[in-house]
Order: sequence, then structure tokens, then C-alpha cells
Amino acid sequence: MNISLPDTLKSFVDEQVAQGSYGTSSEYVRELIRKDQDRLQLRGLLLAGAASAPVAPADPAYFEVLRDRVRKAAKVGARG
Repeated sequence: MNISLPDTLKSFVDEQVAQGSYGTSSEYVRELIRKDQDRLQLRGLLLAGAASAPVAPADPAYFEVLRDRVRKAAKVGARG
């Protein structure tokens, strides 16, 4: 795949590579694509959540249950 960029965008990509954040311009483009995939996945999850019916209020008790689940999962993960 070849991508043509205007000089201003090419200069920007070259600067990102020169700063050491990326080894090559291809790495930079791959990272942008991955971030866009993550953004689209998150958007889909948010839209699905917004379209779903509310289940329970997010009150202090709800968050305590979540904390307990995380603590239990951490203990199981520490053993195995």
C-alpha cells in the first residue's frame, strides 16, 4: 500500500519519527490506524450502552459490588 500525503502532512509525520516516538513513518501510520480502531470500538460500545435499558442505579452500593468483584478476581489471578 502506498499513501500520498501533501508536503505539510509528510513533514508532520517525519517530525514524529525524528522525535523518536516511532521508528518509521509506517509505524506511525499503523499506530494511528490502531487508535482509530479502538475509537470506533469504544463508540460502538457507548452507542450500544446508550440504546440499552437501564438495569440498576449506579449508586455507592453498585460501585462497592464492582470493587468486590475486582478484589476477588485479583486474588484468583495472584494464585494462578
